[in-house]
Amino acid sequence: MASIDPQSSDHTVNFAAPRGFAFNLRSDLKETFFPDDPFSRFHDENPYRRFKKAVKYYVPIFDWLPNYNFRLFRFDLLAGITITSLAIPQGISYAKLANLPPIIGLYSSFVPPLIYSIFGDSKHLAVGTVAACSLLIAETIGKVAPANTDPTLYLHLIFTATFITGVVQSLLGFLRLGILVDFLSHSTITGFMGGTAILICLQQLKGMLGMSHFTTKTDIISVIRTIIENRREWRWESAVVGMIFLIFLQFTRYLRDRRPKLFWVSAMAPMVVVVVGCVFAFLIDGKKHGIPTVGTLKKGINPLSINLLNFSPKYLPTVLKAGFVTGLVALAEGIAIGRSFALMNNTQVDGNKEMIAFGFMNIVGSFTSCYLTTGPFSKTAVNYNAGAKTAMSNVVMSICMALTLLFLAPLFSYTPLVALSAIIMSAMLGLIKYREVFHLFRVDKFDFVICMAALLGVVFISMDVGLMLSVGLGLLRALLYVARPANCKLGKINNSVLYRDTEQYPGATIAPGILILQLGSPIYFANGNYIRERILRWIRDEQANSDYPGDMIEHVLLDLTGVSTIDVTGIETLIEVRRTLDAQGVKMVIINPRLSVMEKFMRSHFVDKIGKENFYLSVEDAVEACQFALLESKPKAIPSVDTSDQI
Repeated sequence: MASIDPQSSDHTVNFAAPRGFAFNLRSDLKETFFPDDPFSRFHDENPYRRFKKAVKYYVPIFDWLPNYNFRLFRFDLLAGITITSLAIPQGISYAKLANLPPIIGLYSSFVPPLIYSIFGDSKHLAVGTVAACSLLIAETIGKVAPANTDPTLYLHLIFTATFITGVVQSLLGFLRLGILVDFLSHSTITGFMGGTAILICLQQLKGMLGMSHFTTKTDIISVIRTIIENRREWRWESAVVGMIFLIFLQFTRYLRDRRPKLFWVSAMAPMVVVVVGCVFAFLIDGKKHGIPTVGTLKKGINPLSINLLNFSPKYLPTVLKAGFVTGLVALAEGIAIGRSFALMNNTQVDGNKEMIAFGFMNIVGSFTSCYLTTGPFSKTAVNYNAGAKTAMSNVVMSICMALTLLFLAPLFSYTPLVALSAIIMSAMLGLIKYREVFHLFRVDKFDFVICMAALLGVVFISMDVGLMLSVGLGLLRALLYVARPANCKLGKINNSVLYRDTEQYPGATIAPGILILQLGSPIYFANGNYIRERILRWIRDEQANSDYPGDMIEHVLLDLTGVSTIDVTGIETLIEVRRTLDAQGVKMVIINPRLSVMEKFMRSHFVDKIGKENFYLSVEDAVEACQFALLESKPKAIPSVDTSDQI
C-alpha cells in the first residue's frame, strides 16, 4: 500500500511542543471554577483600584448604590410596597405549612431581604419563603422532632437546618461549585415542583375543611386516608368560605394572565383575602362556627436565636440532610428565577455571587429567628412587573415588614386558617405545569421519565425520595451519554467541501475505499472499549453493504474535531484500533485533533507510532491524500504487444 503524502495539502497540522503541566493545570482550573473570568476586570490596575473593584464585585451594593437616584427609588418604592402586600399572607401561610409559628414567616421577610440587598446580584429577585422548601424541611425535621409533640425542639432544629443551609450555600459560592446545582435539571425541577404542589394542595384540605386532626406523613395515600377517616370533622362553613376565597384568588390570576397590566390585582389579592378573612372571623367569632384562626401574634422585630441552634449528635445527621437538600433546591429555584428575569432585560446574574448572597442571608436569618428563604417566583414576578429597578425594593419590603411587626402584627391574629389554605392552594395550582410536562413528552421521552419520577416519587413516597430518584435518573442518562458517545459516518455534500452525517444528509457522497468517521465526545476509560468496537463495526457494515465485492475499505479517517480530551486508556484504544486495521490492510488517519488531545498524543509518542504523515487538518485534505494514495497503489495497465508480424 502506498504511503500518503503529507505535503499533498498546503495546510499542515501543528506539532508544537506540549505546554507545561503548570500552564495546563491553571487553564483547567480556570475553565472549571471561573468560566466567566470574573477577574479580567482587575488586570492592569493599581492595587487601590483593584481593591475597589474587588469590593464592588463581591458586595454589589457598592456598585449600584453610588449611582442611585430618586427616579429609581420611585419605582423601587412602589415595587417594595406591592411585594410586601404579598409577603405578609405568604409568610404566615408558608410558616403554617412548615408547622412553624406564623410570626416566624413574618420574621423571615424582614432580615433576609436586607442581607440580600447588600450581596445579591439580581435587580429583580424578591426574597421570601417558598412552599416546596417549607414542606421539605418540615417533613425531614419532623421525623426526629414532631412539631405537635415537641414544638420547641422542632423550632430549634429548623433554625439549625437553616444555618446549615446558609453554610452550604456560601461554601458552594466561594468554592465556585455552582456546577453541583446543575445536576438538578429542568425536568427534575418541573417534576419536583409539580409533585410538591399536588401534595401541598391535598394537605391544605385540612384547613379548607376545618379539620383538627391530620397526618404528619406527606405521601398522597396517607393524606387521602386521613381525610376520609376524619370526615366527621368536616365543617361545611369552612369549606364554603375557603371555596369563595379560592375562586376569588384564581379569578385575579386569570385576570392577570389576560391583562398583564393588571398584575397588581393578583398581587394584592392575597392581602385582600387576609384582611377580609380577619374582619369576617372577628365579626362572627369564627371559632364558634368551625373557622379556626391563626392565634396570637406578638409585636416586635426578630429576637435573636443564635443561642437556640442545636448541634446535638442525636439530631445532627437529620439537620445536615435537611440543610443540604433544601439548600440545593432553594439555590436551583432562586438562581433559575433570577437568571430568567435578568434575561428579559438583557442582563446577567452571577450564579456564584447569588449562592454567597443566599448563604449569608440564611446564616444571618438563622441567628434572628428566620427559617429558610430564597427567591420565590410569584414574589419575583410581582416585583418585576411592579417596575423594580434595583435590590432597593427588598429594602423597602423589609422596612414595611418591620413596621408591620412593630405595630400591626396582632391584627393578623384573626386570620382564618381557611384563608391561608386558599392562598397556598392558589399559589400551588400555578406550579403544576402540565403543558411543560406534555412538551417534555413530545420532545424527549427520557426527560419526561425524569420529570415523572420526581413528580410521582414526591406524591406517592416522599419529597426527598422523589428528588433522589429523579436526580439518579438524570445521572444515569449522563453516564449513558459518556459510556455510549455519539459518532457518525461522514459524506461529502454535493458541490461543496463540507462533510456531514450521511444519516442526516442521505444525498452525501462517499468516496470509494474511504470510510470517514466523526467522534463527538472525549475518549477515555469509560467509553474506550465501545469506541473501538463501534469503529470496527462501521468497517464490517460498510464492507458488507458494498455494491462491489472488490470495493474494500483501505482508509479509515477519524475526525477528532469533537473530541475535547483523551486519557491514556483512550490513546491505547486508538493504538489497538490501528493495530487491528493494519492486520486487515487498512490505514488509519487522524483529522484535526484539538490542542489538548495533540499534546497527549505527543507525550505518549502516539504521533511517532502512527507517523506525522497520517495527521491532517481537514477532512477534505485527508480525503484528497487518500484518493491520491489509492490511485498510486493501483497496478498500471501493461500495453498489449502485437506478435502477428513475428510469426
